[in-house]
Amino acid sequence: MEFALEHDRHNPSVATFDRRRFLFGTGAAAAVGGIGLAGATTPAAAAIDQVPVDKLMSRGDDLPDLELGKKDAKVTIVEYMSMTCPACRNFHTNVFPKLKEKYIESGKVHFIMREFPLDQLAAAASMLARCLGPERAVPFISVLFKTQPEWRTRNPVPKLMEISKQAGITKEKFEKCLGDEQLLDKLVKHRDKADKDFGVDATPSFFINGKRLKGGYGIEDFEKVLDPLLQG
Repeated sequence: MEFALEHDRHNPSVATFDRRRFLFGTGAAAAVGGIGLAGATTPAAAAIDQVPVDKLMSRGDDLPDLELGKKDAKVTIVEYMSMTCPACRNFHTNVFPKLKEKYIESGKVHFIMREFPLDQLAAAASMLARCLGPERAVPFISVLFKTQPEWRTRNPVPKLMEISKQAGITKEKFEKCLGDEQLLDKLVKHRDKADKDFGVDATPSFFINGKRLKGGYGIEDFEKVLDPLLQG
């Protein structure tokens, strides 16, 4: 099945599947084509440099955060990511392991991952991770980022199904998960909130104790912000 492509307004370089069509086509039982892009009919929200921590931590929905580290840590990092975003893949494969070892596992930082799907395929990948439950979702997200070039294609089903099977997701559960309209709605609302309330306009985006990280997302960029906060 051929897919028409359109461009996401948040990142013109990212092509998205036409939301009027099915993502996987007949036989995969995954009608993800109803996903709406955040603010598609309104101007993009202006980027916000500082968000009150209590507002940032108030989800306002029943989609639990994906968390790592101590909840009462001195510093909280909130990441907004898209599973099809190459920059997100770079962060999660090359930077996040260092960040995790130095700050999260030591109890200094509470890290929260939040989905901001740039396209239908990103939404589908996030849905598969969510169907594993909060504890298994984070490791599965790591696997998906590592293998992103293999399934971020015109025909993503075979590889996604193979990876999912290795995580214990049967074909039946695979199709049921991707047909979960309530879960999809939660992800879309989650993205809308980030767009409208926090001005998230790109992925990955990071808020450290409510302040947007600017300039880059290498380990040295995090160190420049985190070390003074942890010493203070």
